Amino acid sequence: MPSDGSRHRRAALTNAGPAPRVLSPGSPPEDGPVLERLADAVTASDAPQVVFALSRHGHRSVVSGGTAPSPPLARENLRYEIGSATKTFTGLLLARLIHSGRLTGGEPAAALLDGERPAGANPVTLAHLITHTSGLPALPAGFFLRGLPAWTTNPYARFPQARVVDAFLRHRPRHRPGTRWRYSNFGVAVLGHALAAATGTPWEDLLTDQILRPLALDGTTLCADDSGLDAPGHGRDGVSPVPAFDAGGFQAAGAVRATPHDLLTFLEAHLDPGVSPHLAPALRAVRRPVLRRGIGHRHVHTIAWFRHPTDDGPMYFHSGATLGHQAFLGFRADTGTALAAVCTRRFRAHDPFLATAYALLAQG
Repeated sequence: MPSDGSRHRRAALTNAGPAPRVLSPGSPPEDGPVLERLADAVTASDAPQVVFALSRHGHRSVVSGGTAPSPPLARENLRYEIGSATKTFTGLLLARLIHSGRLTGGEPAAALLDGERPAGANPVTLAHLITHTSGLPALPAGFFLRGLPAWTTNPYARFPQARVVDAFLRHRPRHRPGTRWRYSNFGVAVLGHALAAATGTPWEDLLTDQILRPLALDGTTLCADDSGLDAPGHGRDGVSPVPAFDAGGFQAAGAVRATPHDLLTFLEAHLDPGVSPHLAPALRAVRRPVLRRGIGHRHVHTIAWFRHPTDDGPMYFHSGATLGHQAFLGFRADTGTALAAVCTRRFRAHDPFLATAYALLAQG
């Protein structure tokens, strides 16, 4: 006879929609508590389509569900927009280019994007852009006015590469680069264009050649297509359809879409850099702290990840959101755990998804 707690848990799953789908090939009985935690997380997220995928020492457990009817393809096989979590891919790309000797990270971005422009006394460097210390605002001047006609559909699509670069070259920072932290989609978007200029290769080709292909991330792409593999987005109400995200000139800051399994592969490489010898130095580099901020300076950042302390060791994570999707990526070396969580719903006030994912990873 089940306990009262078990009965309550089953009732919650029923009220939230179809029971979560559990995928954990060959899972031993001791995996039961992990699968139960993942199923509870899926239910707590209260979104149309949800997938929580966890890897512990290479053994994967995946639970999917949601309040919407099941799609034609299994939820865990669809591609989800990860929004700002794309920055972890761009940070790894920069680390890869530095460790291969093609860049140092100290290159002035303006000089790369405009060869006739002198560097100046305090230039914004590639390192400033990836660490959000460039002095740039979250979005460029003119973005809101330009994007307003498409605000509920695809505002970023109205700000292409040329406008991003021009806005950067015209911008005059209020603070000297490297002195203050301010999260900036604008800055990482500029970084993508600067990397392309420095290497003579478009950012999407750089990312594919240097990161996606070496890690065999075949379920990862940078734009939606008509293959039927892209999970449809939803608005805050969890019902209204949202068109596929078009990053415009902000690709390096938010264009990646991937399957939960590819996201786990990406995270597992950070836990065990040896699986990809060519990327190993870069994978180790993006785990090293480069700056501290926050109360008591407990909040640490690498060039790709937020790094928070736990009782047993640090956890690395990054979240992201588009108009119709949310994502959370994180890993902990002390427990050998990686977590990729995705859902289809625009972020809303007091949204349970990110808090649920963060707490799950923090528990180890």
